[in-house]
Amino acid sequence: MGDDSEWMKLPIDQKCEHKLWKARLNGYEEALKLFQKIDDEKSPEWSKYLGLIKKFVTDSNAVAQLKGLEAALAYVENAHVAGKTTGEVASGVVNKVFNQPKARAKELGLDICLMYIEIEKGEAIQEELLKGLDNKNPKIIVACIETLRKALSEFGSKIISLKPIIKVLPKLFESREKAVRDEAKLLAVEIYRWIRDALRPPLQNINSVQLKELEEEWIKVSSAVPRQTRFLRSQQELKAKFEQQQAVGGDADGGDDDEEETVPQVDAYELLEAVEILSKLPKDFYEKIEAKKWQERKEALEAVELLVKNPKLESGDYADLVKALKKVVGKDTNVMLVALAAKCLAGLATGLRKKFGQYAGHVVPTILEKFKEKKPQVVQALQEAIDAIFLTTTLQNLSEDILAVMDNKNPTIKQQTSLFIARSFRHCTPSTLPKSLLKPFCAALLKHINDSAPEVRDAGFEALGTALKVAGEKAVNPFLADVDKLKLDRIKECAEKVELVYGKKTGGTAEKREGKPVAGKTAALQGPGGDKETKDAAAKPGPLKKASAVKSGVPPKKGKPATAAGAGGAGAKGKKGPETKEIFESELSMEVCEEKAAAVLPASCIQQLDSGNWKERLACMEEFQKAVELMERSEMPCQALVRMLAKKPGWKETNFQVMQMKLHIVALIAQKGNFSKTSAQVVLDGLVDKVGDVKCGSNAKEAMTAIAEACQLPWTAEQVVAMAFSQKNPKNQSETLNWLSNAIKEFGFSGLNVKAFISNVKTALAATNPAVRTSAITLLGVMYLYVGPPLRMFFEDEKPALLSQIDAEFEKMQGQTAPTPTRGISRHSAGGGDDGEEEEQEEVGNDVVDLLPRTDIGDKITAELVSKIGDKNWKIRKEGLDEVTSILNEAKFIHPNIGELPVALKNRLNDSNKILVQQTLSILQQLATAMGPNIKQHVKNLGIPVITVLGDSKNNVRAAALATVNAWAEQTGMKEWLEGEDLSEELKKENPFLRQELLGWLAEKLPTLRSVPSDLLLCVPHLYSCLEDRNGDVRKKAQDALPFFMMHLGFEKMAKATGKLKPTSKDQVLAMLEKAKANMPAKPAPPAKSSSRVVGGTAPAKFQPASAFADDLGSNTMESKPDPKKAKAGGLSSKTKGVQGKKVLSKPSLKEDDDKSGPIFIIVPNGKEQRMKEEKALKVLKWNFTTPRDEYIEQLKTQMSTCVAKWLQDEMFHADFQHHNKALAVMIEHLESEKDGVISCLDLILKWLTLRFFDTNTSVLMKTLEYLKLLFNMLSQEEYHLTENEASSFIPYLILKVGEPKDVIRKDVRAILNRMCLIYPASKMFPFIMEGTKSKNSKQRAECLEELGCLVESYGMNVCQPTPGKALKEMATHIGDRDNTVRNAALNTIVTVYNVHGDQVFKLIGNLSEKDMSMLEERIKRSAKRPSAAPVRQAEEKSQRTQNISANAGMMRKGPAEDMSSKLKIMYRTYRIQNRNMGSHSETTHSVPREFQLDLDEIENDNGTVRCEMPALVQHKLDDIFEPVLIPEPKIRAVSPHFDDMHSNTASTINFVISQVASGDINTSIQALTQIDEVLKQEDKAEAMSGHIDQFLIATFMQLRLIYNTHMADEKLDKDEIVRLYSCIIGSMITLFQIESLAREASTGVLKDLMHGLITLMLDSRVEDLEEGEQVIRSVNLLVVKVLEKSDQTNILSALLVLLQDSLLATASSPKFSELVMKCLWRMVRLLPETINSINLDRILLDIHIFMKVFPKEKLKQCKSDFPIRTLKTLLHTLCKLKGPKILDHLTMIDNKNESELEAHLCRVMKHSMDQSGKADKDTEKGASRIEEKASKAKVNDILAEIFKKIGSKENTKEGLAELYEYKKKYSDADIEPFLKNSSQFFQSYVERGLRLIETEREGKGRIAPSTGNTNGEEVGPSVYLERLKILRQRCGLDNAKQEDRPPLTSLLSKPTLPTVASSTDMLHSKLSQLRESREQYQHLDLDSNQTHSSGIGTTLASPSSAAANIDDLKKRLERIKSSRK
Repeated sequence: MGDDSEWMKLPIDQKCEHKLWKARLNGYEEALKLFQKIDDEKSPEWSKYLGLIKKFVTDSNAVAQLKGLEAALAYVENAHVAGKTTGEVASGVVNKVFNQPKARAKELGLDICLMYIEIEKGEAIQEELLKGLDNKNPKIIVACIETLRKALSEFGSKIISLKPIIKVLPKLFESREKAVRDEAKLLAVEIYRWIRDALRPPLQNINSVQLKELEEEWIKVSSAVPRQTRFLRSQQELKAKFEQQQAVGGDADGGDDDEEETVPQVDAYELLEAVEILSKLPKDFYEKIEAKKWQERKEALEAVELLVKNPKLESGDYADLVKALKKVVGKDTNVMLVALAAKCLAGLATGLRKKFGQYAGHVVPTILEKFKEKKPQVVQALQEAIDAIFLTTTLQNLSEDILAVMDNKNPTIKQQTSLFIARSFRHCTPSTLPKSLLKPFCAALLKHINDSAPEVRDAGFEALGTALKVAGEKAVNPFLADVDKLKLDRIKECAEKVELVYGKKTGGTAEKREGKPVAGKTAALQGPGGDKETKDAAAKPGPLKKASAVKSGVPPKKGKPATAAGAGGAGAKGKKGPETKEIFESELSMEVCEEKAAAVLPASCIQQLDSGNWKERLACMEEFQKAVELMERSEMPCQALVRMLAKKPGWKETNFQVMQMKLHIVALIAQKGNFSKTSAQVVLDGLVDKVGDVKCGSNAKEAMTAIAEACQLPWTAEQVVAMAFSQKNPKNQSETLNWLSNAIKEFGFSGLNVKAFISNVKTALAATNPAVRTSAITLLGVMYLYVGPPLRMFFEDEKPALLSQIDAEFEKMQGQTAPTPTRGISRHSAGGGDDGEEEEQEEVGNDVVDLLPRTDIGDKITAELVSKIGDKNWKIRKEGLDEVTSILNEAKFIHPNIGELPVALKNRLNDSNKILVQQTLSILQQLATAMGPNIKQHVKNLGIPVITVLGDSKNNVRAAALATVNAWAEQTGMKEWLEGEDLSEELKKENPFLRQELLGWLAEKLPTLRSVPSDLLLCVPHLYSCLEDRNGDVRKKAQDALPFFMMHLGFEKMAKATGKLKPTSKDQVLAMLEKAKANMPAKPAPPAKSSSRVVGGTAPAKFQPASAFADDLGSNTMESKPDPKKAKAGGLSSKTKGVQGKKVLSKPSLKEDDDKSGPIFIIVPNGKEQRMKEEKALKVLKWNFTTPRDEYIEQLKTQMSTCVAKWLQDEMFHADFQHHNKALAVMIEHLESEKDGVISCLDLILKWLTLRFFDTNTSVLMKTLEYLKLLFNMLSQEEYHLTENEASSFIPYLILKVGEPKDVIRKDVRAILNRMCLIYPASKMFPFIMEGTKSKNSKQRAECLEELGCLVESYGMNVCQPTPGKALKEMATHIGDRDNTVRNAALNTIVTVYNVHGDQVFKLIGNLSEKDMSMLEERIKRSAKRPSAAPVRQAEEKSQRTQNISANAGMMRKGPAEDMSSKLKIMYRTYRIQNRNMGSHSETTHSVPREFQLDLDEIENDNGTVRCEMPALVQHKLDDIFEPVLIPEPKIRAVSPHFDDMHSNTASTINFVISQVASGDINTSIQALTQIDEVLKQEDKAEAMSGHIDQFLIATFMQLRLIYNTHMADEKLDKDEIVRLYSCIIGSMITLFQIESLAREASTGVLKDLMHGLITLMLDSRVEDLEEGEQVIRSVNLLVVKVLEKSDQTNILSALLVLLQDSLLATASSPKFSELVMKCLWRMVRLLPETINSINLDRILLDIHIFMKVFPKEKLKQCKSDFPIRTLKTLLHTLCKLKGPKILDHLTMIDNKNESELEAHLCRVMKHSMDQSGKADKDTEKGASRIEEKASKAKVNDILAEIFKKIGSKENTKEGLAELYEYKKKYSDADIEPFLKNSSQFFQSYVERGLRLIETEREGKGRIAPSTGNTNGEEVGPSVYLERLKILRQRCGLDNAKQEDRPPLTSLLSKPTLPTVASSTDMLHSKLSQLRESREQYQHLDLDSNQTHSSGIGTTLASPSSAAANIDDLKKRLERIKSSRK
C-alpha cells in the first residue's frame, strides 16, 4: 500500500490528474464533495479546476469516468466560471461519453449538456451536438439527437435554435442505422410540437414512407400549446411564475397570458436555406430572352423557372433579371411565354420576400396592363405573380400604380384589378388600411360598381365588401355615402362572405382572449405569406380601440399623422354618423312642384308670385314666409317651394324688398326642411348672382350659409365658387370669396376639396379687380390656419409682388389657432363629433401635399439620360446629373414614376468623383421635396445608399448626405427607414464616420417617434460594438443613442441582447445600460395634443380622458403588454441569428463597397527592400510552391499587416470569395489615386494575386485579371521596372493561367503578358515562358509556345535565352508533341523564327527526327515568308506583330539593338507592342501614354545611338541595277513599282516611308524624301498622301531639329551631305505646298512647329558659312512664302500668332526670330483681302484675344522694338477694314468678352475707319489709269499699298504690276522705295523685272513666250523656276554642268531623279505622328521579292566626283549580300 500513501497526500486537483486511475477516482469523489460544499459561486476555488473539467469527462477508465462526470455536473451547476469550459467539455462528452456502453454515463453526459444550456451556453452546446451528428459512430449520433430532443422539449424553441437542427434532419433520415432514423423521427415529432406546419417544407424531400410515418405521428401530437418547463438562469422570474401555476394546477387557463411569449412563431421560410441563383442563370440568358425565335426565349424562361422554384433565394441584384422578365410579360407576343415569365416573377417574389419589394413598383403596372389577355392560364399566372409580389411590399407603395389602371377602358383589366384589390385587402388590417388609402380606392371602386360590364361590377362589389370587412363600417361608410341601398346591401353581403387572412378584428370588438390564438396561428400557417406587416398585425390583435395610440409608426411631424384616421377602425368621421342618411331627391317637374306647393301654400300666394305689381309680390312673399315658418320638417316639400320661388320673375326680381324676402325664405326652407342637394341646385345660381348686391348681399350670404349647413360646406362651397367664377361680375366674385372665408371659420375645414379652391383662388389672384384679389388673399389666410405652410407651395410661381402679399397674410395668421367650428355639427352632435373633427383636421395638412399638381417626368428619364449618368467620363456623368436637376427644377412637383433614375442615381452615390456625389445628394434632396410622401417607395433602393455615404471621409460630403437623409425622413417618416435589415447592415460596417453620423441621426430621430418597427432590435448588437469602437466619437455617439433605443425596446430586451457579447464586454455594456435606464426619456405623447390647433385653447372636457388613455397606451406599447411583442421577438430570434451567421457572408458583397476612409496602402520607407533582403537571407519562405500552403498565406498576411489598411486586409484574407471581389474592387478604385502606395507594396500585391490564381471562383479570377491589366498600364506609365523578386514570385503563376480552359481568361492572360514586356525585359520573360512549355497542361504548352513566337517576332532573336540555339532546340522538341494544338504552336513559332532568321534556323535546331523535320519543312514551305524585310502577319492571325530584323549580321551595322540607350529601347518596344495589340484588343489609349511621347531632345543628343540600329537593305534584282547607275546625267524614269502597289496597302507604305524621313541616317532620310517627292509630283498618286500630311511635316521638322542640334555639330560629318539633306527637305516641301488640297491639311500645331523650324534655319549662322548656305536660305525663303500662301489660312495665321506669342515670351529667343515671324504676319495681312472669306475669323480673334491677354498693351509697349504692337494694330485694322462692323459678331469663341481688350480695340478702330473709308478703295479698283491727280499724300500711300498688295497676291500679280507701271508713268516722281525696302531681295528683283517686261511689251517689242506651267497648272513667275532649278541641280549633283547640257526645264520639273534604296522599319521617329494621327491599324510593309523597289536603283551622289566611288562601293556591298544569301 506504500504507493497509495504517496498520492493520498496530494491535494485534490493533483489527484484528479494522477496517472493512477484509483488516485483519479478518489480525486473525483473528493472534488464532487467539495463542489457541493462551496456556497459562493464566485469563489476562487472554482478557477483551479478550469483546465481539469475536460479530463473529468474524458477519463480513460470507465469507473473513474462515471465519478468524473458526476463531479463535472456539480461543477457546471455551481461554478460561476463554468461557462468558459463549455466547448472543450461538450466536445469531450460527445466524443468520449456518448460512445460508452453504460447508460449511466450517457445520462450524465446528457445532463451536463442540459446544465450548460441552463447557464446560458445553449449555442455552444448546440454547435458541439450538431458536430457530433457528423461522427462515424452511430451511438454518438443517437445520443446527440436525443440530447437535442430533450433540450428542445425542456427549454423550448426559443432557446434552442431550430434552424440548424432542421437543416440536418433530412440527412439523419437517410442514415443506414435504424436507431438513428428512429431517434430522428422522435426529434421531428418534438420539433413539430413547437412549430407545427412550418416543419413540412424542409422535410418534403425525405423518403415517402418515412414522411407518411411522420404524418401519422404528427396527427397524434396534442394540439395543446407546448410550454417551456426548464428555465435559464436569467429566466428565474418566469420559473417562479410557472411553478406557482403548477401548484394551482390551473395550467390550461392560467397559461393563457404567457401564450404569445411561450410559443415563438416560426416561419417555415426562416428555416430554409437561401439559394443563390443569379450565378446559375444560363450564360446566354440575356441574349436568349431577346431572341427572335420563341423556342429560344422559352428555353431561357424555363431555366429561370427551374431556379426560382427554390423556396428561399439569396438576396442579390435582381434588377436585370426582373427587367428582362418584365419585358416578356409586357411585350412578348407569345402568351405562353407571358404566362411563363409571370410564373418566374411569382417565384422570385416568393423566394425573395421583402427583398423583392424594391422591384415591385416596376413590375406591377406591366402585369396590371397585361390583364387584358383573355386566356385563363395567362390570367391565372398573372394573378399568382401579382399576389406574390403584393406580399413583398405594401399596398401604400403600389396604390399609385393600381389606381392608375382603374380607369382603363378595357373591362378585363378593370375586373382583374378590382379582384386583385379585393385579394390584397384580405391581407390588410385596419392599421395597414388607413383612411388615406381607403379614400382613393373606394372612389375608384365606386365607379366600377356602376360600370356597364357585369363582371367589373361584381369585382368592384367584392373589393368594397372586403374593405368593409377589414376596416369596419365606421371607416368605410363615409365613402359609400352616395351609394343607393341595393348596392349597399350587395356590398354588405359580399363583406359577410369574405374570409380574412388574419381572422376578423374589426373595430376592436373581438374579445382579447379569442383574438389572440387565432392571430397567432393564422400567422404561423401563413407560410411564405407571412411578410412583416402580417407579423405586426398578428402580433398585436388585442383591442385596437384607440388606434391613435398603436399607430403605424408615422412620426407626428408637420402635423400630419396621416394614418391616424384609419388605424383601428376608429377613424370614421365622427360627425358623419347619421349623415349617411343624406337626403336624395330626384328632380321634380314644374307641374308636380306646383301641385305640392299648392297643398301647403295659400292659393292667393301662388297666384301672386308673378304678379306685375311689386306690392302684391311683396305681400305674397310675406304669406309664403309665414307658411314656411309654421310647416313641420317632415311635411315641407323643399324642392317644390324653392322651385316656386325661382319661378318667373325668380332671381330676376327687380324690387329689392321682394328680393330680400325671397332670399330670407330660401334660408328658412334650408334650415327647417330636409333640404337636398337637388333643391340647392335650383337656388344657388340665383344666390350667387345676388351676393354682390349692396342691398340683398347679406340675405344671399345667409341663405348660402343655411344651404351649407344642410348640404355640407364642401359641396356647397365648391358649387358656389364655381358659379361665381363662371360669371364676369367682380363684386360677386369677391363677396363669394369673403363668404367662403367666414364659412370656413364657422364650419371648420373638414372635407373641403382644397384643389378645386386653389385653382379658383389662382384665377382670383390674377383678376384685374383689386377687391377680388384682396378677398382671395384673405381666403388664403383663413385656409392657412387649417392647412399650414404646405399651402404656400401652390403659389410659388406667382409674381413676387403678389407672393409678398400672400406671405404677409400668412405671417398675420402665424401663431393663431383655428376657431372652433360653430356650425355644421348642430344637426349631428353625436358623441364622437369632436373626436372625428380632430382627426379630420389632422389629415388636412397631409392631403394638401397630395393635392399638389404633379408632373409625370417618367418620359423625360430616357435610356440615353440614364446611360449618360453612368458614363465612364465624369464630365458626361455631370452633364447627365445637370439634366436631371433641370428636369426637377422645371417640374417642381412630380409623380413617383421616375423610371430607371433610382438605379442610375444610386450608382453615382459611390462615384469616385466627390463633386458628383454631392451633386447626386442635392438631386436626391430635391427629389424628396418634389415627390413628397410618395418618396417612401424609394427608401430602400435610394435612401439607404445615402446612409452609406455618411461614411465618406470628406466632411462636406457627409454633411450633404445628412441633409439629404433628413429631407427624405421629413417626407417619409421613420418607419420605412427602420424596417428591415438595411439600417442594421449599415451600422455593422466598421466605418467610424458612418457609425457616428448614423448614431447621431438616430439619437435625433428616435425620441420623436411613438412606436418603432421591431426591426430596430437588429441594430442593437451593432450598437454594442459601437460602444466599444476604437474611435472615441463613435463611442460617444453610441452612448448618446443608447437611452433612445431603450426607450423603444425596453431594458429587458436590450439586456438580453448582451448575451452574445464576450464576458468583459458584457459587463461594460450592462453598466452602460443601467446608466442609460436612469436617463431614459418618456415616449412622446400621442398627436391628440396637436389638436389644440384645431379645437382652440379650451379643449372640451371629453378630450382629456381620451388623450390620457392614449398616452398611457402609447407609453406601454412595448412594456406593459409583453405578450405580443415577445411573441415577435421569438420569431425574430432565429432571424437575428440568421443575420449574424449566414448573411454576414453574402450581404457585404452585395452592398455598395464600404466607403472606408484613409489610404489603403501605407508607404513604409524601404519596406520592400527590407522584405527582399529577408527573402534573400532565407529568413522568410521563398515564394515558390505548387499550391499555396497555409504558412505562405500567414507569412503574406503578416508582411501585409504593416502596409495595408486593416479593413482591406480582412477582406483580402476572408474565407469567402465575395470578399476577395470586394477587395479587388477597392484596389481598382484606389489604383490611380495611390500609385506610390501600390508601387511600395507591389511585391505583396502580386503575391496576393498569385493566391487568387489558385481560387476556383471564376468571378474572382476575372476581377484579378482586370486589376492586373490596369496595374501594368499604370506601372508602364510610371516607367516602373519589375524587380527580379517581384517577377519570379509572380510570372510563373500567371503563366499557369495561360492554360485555362476558358477562352476569355486565356485572352486576358496573354494581354497581361504583352503588357508585362513594358515593365520587364522580354529577354527575362523568355525563360519563364519557356518553363511554362514544360507543363502537363497541353493548352498551356501551346499558348506558351505561341507567346514565345510573338516575343521572337517582336524583339528579334536576342530574346532567346540562354542562347538562341538552346531555346530553339527546346521549342523544336514540341513538334513531336502528342497534342495537335501544341504541335501546331511549335511549328508556327519556328516558322516565325525562320521568317526573322532565315535558313540558319535549321542549324540552330540541330538534329530532329525525320518525321518532325519533314513536318517543319512542309510548314515552312507553306507559310513562311522569305526572310526579307519586315513580314506582315496575315490579318487573320491572332494579333498584328511588327517585325524587327536584327539578326542578318551581314547586312547590319555592327552593334545590334543592345547599343540603343535603354530609354529608346523601351519606347521602341512599347510602340511595337501597342501596335501588335491593336489587332486583337481595341483598347487603344486615347491620350498618348508617356512612353510613347518621343523625347526628341534626348534622341537628338544621342548622336551615335540613334543610328545604330540600321535597317537591312532590301534585296533587289541585282542585274537591273548597274545600267542606270552608269549614266551620270539625271534620267527620267517611271515611278517605282513599290508605289504602284498603292491600292494594296498604301497607308502603311506611306507611314513606313514617312517614318524614315525622320531617320538619324542622312541617306535613309534622303531616300525617303525623294520617294515622297516622286509621289507628290504625279497628280494621280498625290492624293495617296492625303491624311498623312501632318505626319510628314512632323517627321520633316524633327529631321530639321536633328540637323540643327546634332548633324551640324558633328565634326566628322561631311557638310555637303547636310546641304543635300536640306535641299531634299526643302524641295519636297515646296512640291507639297504647291498642291493646295494637301497643303490645307496641315494643322495649326504642326504649322507652328514647321515655321519655327524654318525660321530657325534661316537664322542659323552656321548654314550661311556653308558653301551653298546662301542658296539654302534663299530656298527656305521661297518655301516660307509657299507655306504662307497655300496652307489653310486660318491655321497658318493662328500658328503665326501663337509662334509670335511664344517667341516674345521666351527670353532665349533672338529678337530677329520674332521679327521674321512678324514679317510673315505682314505677308499674311497683305493676303487678307483675297483670303478673308476662307478664314475662320472667330478662331483668329480668339488667338488675338489670348495674345492680348498675355501681352496687354502696356506690356507690348515695353518691348524693345515697336514692331509687335504695330503688327497687331495693322492686323486688326485690316480685319476691320475688310469686315466692317460685322467683325464684332465674330467674338463668339471668347468666353468673357468684357475682360477682353480686343473688343474695345476693335470698336475704336471701327469708329476711326468709318470716318476714313470709302474713297481710296473705289479709286484703285478703277485702275491706275483713272487715278486723279488730286490724290493727297496719304491717299498716294494708300494707293501704293493697294497696288503692292496686288503684286504680292498670286492671282492679281500681273494686274498689280500693270497698275504700278501706269502709276509710275503718271507720277514719275512717286517714291516706291519705302515699299520695296521691307520686302525680300527676290521680291524686289521680281518687281523690277516685271516693270521692265511691261515696258518692253508696251513699247511693242513683241511678246515673250508664256511661262511654262508647272505640274499643277498654276502660273508661276519664271524666277520661281530658276529657284527650283537650282535646288534640283544641287540635288542631283550637277552643279558644274554647263547650261546647254541641261535637259528641258519641263522634264526636270515633273520628274526629277530619285534615289530609291529602300530601308527597313526604322519607325522610331514617326511614332509620335502615327500615334497622333492614326487609330487605323498599321500593317507594316511587306517588302518581299515581288515588290522590288525599282528596276534600277538611282544612287544619291553628292557630286560627280564622288559618284564613281559610291557606285563601286555599292557594287561591292551587293556582291557581298548575294554571296551571304547563297
